[in-house]
Amino acid sequence: MKIAVVTDKSRAEILHNEEGLLEDSFKESVGKAVVKALKSRYDVIRIPFEENLIERIRKEKVDFVFNLCNGIQGESRLSQLPSLLEKYGIPYTGSGPLPHNIAYNKIFSGKALQAASIPTPGFFTCMKVEELSAMDLTYPLLVKPKNEGSSRGIRDDSLVHNFEELTKKVKHLLEHYDPPALINEYIDGKEFTVGVLGNGQELLTLPVMGIDFSNLPLKFRKFYSFEVKHHYDDYVRFQIPAQVEHHVEEKIRATAEAAFKALGLRDYARIDMRVMDGKPYVIEVNSLPGLHQEISDLVKMAKVIGIGYEDLILHIMDSARRRYEHLSGADYKIQTSPAV
Repeated sequence: MKIAVVTDKSRAEILHNEEGLLEDSFKESVGKAVVKALKSRYDVIRIPFEENLIERIRKEKVDFVFNLCNGIQGESRLSQLPSLLEKYGIPYTGSGPLPHNIAYNKIFSGKALQAASIPTPGFFTCMKVEELSAMDLTYPLLVKPKNEGSSRGIRDDSLVHNFEELTKKVKHLLEHYDPPALINEYIDGKEFTVGVLGNGQELLTLPVMGIDFSNLPLKFRKFYSFEVKHHYDDYVRFQIPAQVEHHVEEKIRATAEAAFKALGLRDYARIDMRVMDGKPYVIEVNSLPGLHQEISDLVKMAKVIGIGYEDLILHIMDSARRRYEHLSGADYKIQTSPAV
């Protein structure tokens, strides 16, 4: 079987700042690592997501795509590659266009989680600052873009405590990111993240990771801002397994699986939560979480239970192949990863 690892073109061409440059560097490293992992079993090539992608896939006689594309522009950029591949009947890893679109748009995912009775922070959206007068939320509030990942657009000053701070931050977001701006009630509690692998009844929920911000320099607020994630990550303590009461841990794991199923995710995802008064609140759903060999949370969680990087990538590939086997009735001869 021949696999194409499909990666994005440069995002720095669209996002003209440090965030775009760091994203490009991150994705380049991930692309190389995933290709290397897959080569242990498959014939692998790497193809950029360009206009001639389908032509390249056909020319190279690709059987399956390993999707690493977040897209570089457009409100539905995470769904662009899956939509194109589905149009031409090309199998691929990860979630489909609609689940990606819902998860990536934090407004849509918030509404979907609420509809499924999964706790999530109260939120408000606005297209212009004049609309803030209608907001009925309790401070402090966290202001962020509706559809960015890796803490892009979430700075230390995104946590606001009054209307003046709120207005200033919302105005900035509306000028630099896709509107509307998203305003969340801030869950003042411990932060956790959970990886979920697989599909249907074959879900593997990875160990809960606790994220401890207590060692950050005093000038920073205790949440995952862009500054913290990309410049002060060494001060953040990752606890695997998380230091949390057993009954709370079970709630966190159950909430992660419920969110995964509610949004119709596939193969792998990561669910971020904060716990307040023993209750987990989903703060973000990552339908295409990072797969960096050294720094990605999903990779760290898998490693704790003996799933090394290569095995994790192969496990994701195996999950995707089994999905297509089930849907098409095809007689795939799947070799499962030894450590999974």
